[in-house]
Amino acid sequence: MHDTPHASLASLAPTDALAINSASQPPLVTIRTDQGPLSLVQGSTLAEALGILLAAHGVQGKPADSVATAVNGQFVPRNARATHLLHDGDAVLCFSPITGG
Repeated sequence: MHDTPHASLASLAPTDALAINSASQPPLVTIRTDQGPLSLVQGSTLAEALGILLAAHGVQGKPADSVATAVNGQFVPRNARATHLLHDGDAVLCFSPITGG
C-alpha cells in the first residue's frame, strides 16, 4: 500500500486520467474479418479469434477444424492456429475448405 493519498480521477489532468485508464486495460489489436472489425487483446492467436468468430455466427458447437483459415491472404493450417499471433490490421478469412477429387 502507498502512504500517499490517492487522487480521484476528477482531480487529475485529462492526460493523467488517460494514462491511468490506458494502463489498467491491456493493449488491443483490431483485425479485419468478413463479419467486420474484431478487437482482441494483443497477443491473441488465430485459434482464439476463430472461436469468437464461430460463436458470433451462432455456430459455437461447430468444430473449428470444419473451416479453413487465412491471414492476409496466406493459408494457415489447423495445427498452426494456436501459435499464429494476430497483429493490428490483419485480415482474417474463414471459409469452407475445398474437398473432393
